[in-house]
Amino acid sequence: MSQIYRSIAASTKTVSQALAIAGVVTLAIVIYTGFVIPRPNMHPWFKWISWINPVAYAFEGLFVNELHGQRYTCSALVPSGGPYTLTGNTFVCAIAGAVVGQTTVSGDDYLESQFQYSYAHIWRNLGFMFAFMIFFLFLYLFATEFNSATSSTAEVLVFRRGHVPKHLEAAEKAAKNDEESPIAAAGSGNAGQNDAEQEKEQEEKVNALPPQTDVFTWKDVCYDIKIKGEPRRLLDNVSGWVKPGTLTALMGVSGAGKTTLLDVLAQRVSMGVVTGDMLVSGKALDESFQRKTGYVQQQDLHLETTTVREALRFSAMLRQPKAVSKEEKYAFVEDVIKMLNMQDFSEAVVGVPGEGLNVEQRKLLTVGVELAAKPALLLFLDEPTSGLDSQSSWAIVAFLRKLADSGQAVLATIHQPSAILFQEFDRLLFLAKGGKTVYFGDIGKNSRTLLDYFESNGADKCGDDDNPAEYSMFHVVHAKRGEANLCSVLTMVGAGASGKSTKDWHEVWKGSNEAKEVQNELARIKQEMGNEAAEENEGTHNEFAMPFTTQLREVTIRVFQQYWRTPGYIYSKLLLGVMSALFIGFSFFHADNTQQGLQDAIFSIFMITTIFTTLVQQIMPRFILQRDLYEVRERPSKAYSWRAFLLANIFVEIPYQVSLLILGFWI
Repeated sequence: MSQIYRSIAASTKTVSQALAIAGVVTLAIVIYTGFVIPRPNMHPWFKWISWINPVAYAFEGLFVNELHGQRYTCSALVPSGGPYTLTGNTFVCAIAGAVVGQTTVSGDDYLESQFQYSYAHIWRNLGFMFAFMIFFLFLYLFATEFNSATSSTAEVLVFRRGHVPKHLEAAEKAAKNDEESPIAAAGSGNAGQNDAEQEKEQEEKVNALPPQTDVFTWKDVCYDIKIKGEPRRLLDNVSGWVKPGTLTALMGVSGAGKTTLLDVLAQRVSMGVVTGDMLVSGKALDESFQRKTGYVQQQDLHLETTTVREALRFSAMLRQPKAVSKEEKYAFVEDVIKMLNMQDFSEAVVGVPGEGLNVEQRKLLTVGVELAAKPALLLFLDEPTSGLDSQSSWAIVAFLRKLADSGQAVLATIHQPSAILFQEFDRLLFLAKGGKTVYFGDIGKNSRTLLDYFESNGADKCGDDDNPAEYSMFHVVHAKRGEANLCSVLTMVGAGASGKSTKDWHEVWKGSNEAKEVQNELARIKQEMGNEAAEENEGTHNEFAMPFTTQLREVTIRVFQQYWRTPGYIYSKLLLGVMSALFIGFSFFHADNTQQGLQDAIFSIFMITTIFTTLVQQIMPRFILQRDLYEVRERPSKAYSWRAFLLANIFVEIPYQVSLLILGFWI
């Protein structure tokens, strides 16, 4: 049975297709095993299924093994009662295989008469079982060899029908004989505009974001968890702040806790113990904190059936305040599209890698989804340049710089930035292993403030041609001008398996004047801003920005949209319903008025209900796509509640399931 279902899966392209075929095959296996409909009663057009059904041979072997050599006393003799006497050959047992004049029935005779089963077949059937297993094993291997996944091709954008940009259509027609499709080569810039015009337009759109006014601070944040029963501290008394108009880098060696700190600050950890003070303008965090911040995660997870514009509008509709009208939200989405230079692929479907957005476009969409929410407090970014080339990385960081210049507060983890990228940041929070602070403060022009701190505390002088980011994170470098000669592989904070440090830089930081200034500044911010009256509007402190009815409507529309744009799933569902109904109908066609006929008619109704299990299994792949997106991004962002999520996924299935049920019983 394992080989049968593996062969079906390997021979199809999608899970929905495999389940549709498997559902009908399961019906055939159950109905034509030989017990529901005994082999003598099978219709000739489907009787051949019983001869190629491995379960039929297994069932016969088990059945005859149980009844062979047994005799069973009759419970009903014919005739019986009244003046009838049970003598000679005047009575018979009312069961198949009975012998006139005997009050017991042989198990072997019953099986032969009722099912055409014989004990002589038991070892033959075992051989057939092994033969079937070997056959389906080779069928599975054959299918996996020749039904491979779609071969890799050049990346192409996929647009909704009738929404391909006109300049791309014109270019495709002009060069349709070229080896490389122009759609595949479509970038993210605006056609017909030079770089200066794009730069000016982007700056204007960045200014469309209202400047943030709140300061987010954290003091002595610790994060403790238990691993195999042993306590472990992942963050050790980390302090800092992010002010509007600043771009703060969060750096550290591998395992230092950069992403962990980001998750803790964004209130996205669900285990362990978090201690310390996290305040917004000197006030405690409320339920609205998560929806008022944007969190750009490292993984670019999006619903593959939605378009770029639809994904942005969905985020804007559910995460911007209720007081903002739908028209204003949609207008702001258009600003975000222009801000990120996504006009060329704004109507493109997200799709899958190779047939949809490329890596850079997915990253832009991830950033855009958070910007469309118009975060009021802070924008977190976890490795925004991960997986991008140098040009794309520079474009992302340059855009973050413009956001900060327009009054946004940005905190981003960054891994091994180049010297040029590093100079775009205003402040640095540098962590060592164990989540211990090594440095928090200004970077300074040409990283001078950062370098002066390390050099004044005993680090070797950074060479003129060295990367300050690598200097501060990885190496104590002795380099001559124009010569990249690393005289030492010792790392300042013990990076790597063989890395060593000349001193404990965490202890150096704790005893430094810079660390004391940080604590003084945190106290000042709390004292000055904590007494200020916060501007409050209706729903300011609510967990969700929009009411439940709006959440349910928007999520339901998106799920229906997902189903409509996945026709393979709908066709597979229809195929399963129609084929199952036809198969059951023909198998139990014209059941007679005997006891066996009545049993067959009742069982035919029961067999319809057995396909529900397969229908549920068909639902799971679609549901999991929605659930992953909800669990990873939309629930932590407080976009909508779990009730709206579950109800929407129930509502979308009702019309399809009811239609299938009616169609199945009608057939």
